[in-house]
Amino acid sequence: MTQTIDLGGTTLAYEEFGSGEPVVLVMGAGSPGRVWRAHQVPALVAAGLRVIIFDARGVGGSPAGPEGFTLDDLRDDLAGLVAKVAGGPAHVVGTSLGARVAQHLALTRPDLVRRLAVLATRGRTDAALSAFSHAQIALHDHGVVLPEEVRAALGALANLSPASLREEIEAEDWLAILGMAPATPSAGVRAQFAAALTGFPASVSAFAAITAPTLVVSFADDRLSPPYLGEEMAQVIPGARLEVVADAGHFGYLERPAEVNRLLVEFLTAP
Repeated sequence: MTQTIDLGGTTLAYEEFGSGEPVVLVMGAGSPGRVWRAHQVPALVAAGLRVIIFDARGVGGSPAGPEGFTLDDLRDDLAGLVAKVAGGPAHVVGTSLGARVAQHLALTRPDLVRRLAVLATRGRTDAALSAFSHAQIALHDHGVVLPEEVRAALGALANLSPASLREEIEAEDWLAILGMAPATPSAGVRAQFAAALTGFPASVSAFAAITAPTLVVSFADDRLSPPYLGEEMAQVIPGARLEVVADAGHFGYLERPAEVNRLLVEFLTAP
């Protein structure tokens, strides 16, 4: 059942599943927390964990507010959720923008993060992130309405591995799903992509201050967060473990859920 929490004027919609040590899952830009339900929530609950998913500002049941927001704001939202809902500290798992928010929390509020798992992450900006984020912002600002076929094709090229499109039936399923994306990014989604351009430290080396045990999962065919960016993070975070999942793009947690779930369960339930 969906619940809401007020965090000093910001309202977040969230759901809880299972019991045990709490783990908070943080979704990427433009996607609601329910995306985790398909694969990660059942696997983590079966492993004996209490799973909390939520809609970040601007998507689903969590309004963006009258003004824009930054990565720091998303970090503060996550901190409030971990403290007040999970009863912190908690394990924190994030993907894409959610991974950046999670690692920002681990960097600035180590008291709230027991173990950190970041998927499709990065510690710095690059041309791909800047171009993709500005493209989403421009679609909203110009009111561009993309046909379903265009949304599907662009979504597949940006987020999927070629391996997911090799089989005709599987490819048709993916294209049908991606075609259901909103024709124009909402104001809240626009704000999320604007936030994705903020919050980078002066150097990736700043993340060396993270003390939580950390798992970095990169996806071999990820165009938006290439594996070398995850490797940079794993190299600077003390003791971090790096795993690269083959035949997976930016949506690797959906493309190769069995492998991603295995890595998460092993890491989060280790003694």
